[in-house]
Amino acid sequence: MKNLFTFVIIIHIIIPNKIYYMTKLGTFLKRKAVNKSQVSRRTGINKQRLSELSINEKTKLRADELYLIAMAIEVDACELLEYVCGDLELKKESK
Repeated sequence: MKNLFTFVIIIHIIIPNKIYYMTKLGTFLKRKAVNKSQVSRRTGINKQRLSELSINEKTKLRADELYLIAMAIEVDACELLEYVCGDLELKKESK
Protein backbone atom coordinates (compact mmCIF):
# COMPACT_ATOMS: atom_id res chain seq x y z
CA MET A 1 0.00 0.00 0.00
CA LYS A 2 1.39 3.38 -0.98
CA ASN A 3 1.87 6.07 1.60
CA LEU A 4 -0.24 9.19 1.23
CA PHE A 5 2.84 11.35 1.37
CA THR A 6 6.16 10.84 -0.32
CA PHE A 7 9.18 12.46 1.22
CA VAL A 8 12.31 13.10 -0.78
CA ILE A 9 15.34 12.31 1.27
CA ILE A 10 18.66 13.64 0.14
CA ILE A 11 21.48 12.07 2.04
CA HIS A 12 25.06 12.70 1.16
CA ILE A 13 28.36 11.31 2.20
CA ILE A 14 31.24 13.71 2.45
CA ILE A 15 34.64 12.32 1.58
CA PRO A 16 37.53 14.77 1.35
CA ASN A 17 36.98 16.97 -1.73
CA LYS A 18 34.01 14.89 -2.94
CA ILE A 19 30.31 14.71 -2.13
CA TYR A 20 28.41 11.54 -2.99
CA TYR A 21 24.62 11.57 -3.10
CA MET A 22 22.96 8.29 -2.28
CA THR A 23 20.78 6.40 -4.68
CA LYS A 24 17.34 5.22 -3.62
CA LEU A 25 18.86 1.85 -2.73
CA GLY A 26 21.54 3.60 -0.67
CA THR A 27 18.89 5.63 1.13
CA PHE A 28 16.81 2.51 1.81
CA LEU A 29 19.81 0.66 3.25
CA LYS A 30 20.81 3.68 5.35
CA ARG A 31 17.27 4.05 6.76
CA LYS A 32 17.25 0.36 7.71
CA ALA A 33 20.72 0.68 9.30
CA VAL A 34 22.03 -2.15 7.14
CA ASN A 35 25.57 -3.47 7.55
CA LYS A 36 26.86 -3.74 3.98
CA SER A 37 29.63 -6.14 4.95
CA GLN A 38 27.05 -8.55 6.31
CA VAL A 39 24.89 -8.12 3.19
CA SER A 40 27.95 -8.81 1.07
CA ARG A 41 28.70 -12.03 2.94
CA ARG A 42 25.08 -13.22 2.77
CA THR A 43 24.51 -12.39 -0.90
CA GLY A 44 27.89 -12.87 -2.53
CA ILE A 45 27.70 -9.31 -3.91
CA ASN A 46 31.04 -7.68 -3.20
CA LYS A 47 31.23 -4.55 -1.03
CA GLN A 48 32.49 -2.41 -3.91
CA ARG A 49 29.41 -3.31 -5.99
CA LEU A 50 27.11 -2.55 -3.03
CA SER A 51 28.82 0.82 -2.61
CA GLU A 52 28.43 1.61 -6.30
CA LEU A 53 24.75 0.65 -6.17
CA SER A 54 24.37 2.93 -3.14
CA ILE A 55 26.05 6.07 -4.49
CA ASN A 56 26.16 5.96 -8.29
CA GLU A 57 22.87 6.72 -10.08
CA LYS A 58 24.29 5.34 -13.34
CA THR A 59 24.96 1.91 -11.82
CA LYS A 60 22.08 -0.39 -12.72
CA LEU A 61 20.64 -2.68 -10.07
CA ARG A 62 19.88 -6.12 -11.47
CA ALA A 63 16.75 -8.02 -10.45
CA ASP A 64 18.77 -10.87 -8.93
CA GLU A 65 20.78 -8.41 -6.83
CA LEU A 66 17.62 -6.69 -5.60
CA TYR A 67 16.10 -10.04 -4.62
CA LEU A 68 19.24 -11.22 -2.80
CA ILE A 69 19.59 -7.90 -0.95
CA ALA A 70 15.94 -8.02 0.12
CA MET A 71 16.37 -11.56 1.46
CA ALA A 72 19.60 -10.61 3.27
CA ILE A 73 18.00 -7.64 5.05
CA GLU A 74 14.75 -9.54 5.65
CA VAL A 75 12.37 -7.25 3.77
CA ASP A 76 9.86 -8.13 1.10
CA ALA A 77 11.45 -7.83 -2.36
CA CYS A 78 8.32 -6.01 -3.59
CA GLU A 79 8.77 -3.38 -0.86
CA LEU A 80 12.35 -2.78 -1.94
CA LEU A 81 11.40 -2.73 -5.63
CA GLU A 82 8.59 -0.22 -4.97
CA TYR A 83 10.96 2.02 -3.03
CA VAL A 84 13.72 1.88 -5.64
CA CYS A 85 11.59 2.01 -8.80
CA GLY A 86 8.26 3.43 -7.62
CA ASP A 87 8.71 6.74 -9.41
CA LEU A 88 9.09 5.22 -12.89
CA GLU A 89 6.33 5.96 -15.37
CA LEU A 90 5.43 4.74 -18.83
CA LYS A 91 6.00 7.11 -21.71
CA LYS A 92 2.99 9.01 -22.94
CA GLU A 93 1.69 7.85 -26.30
CA SER A 94 1.61 10.49 -28.99
CA LYS A 95 -1.35 10.52 -31.35
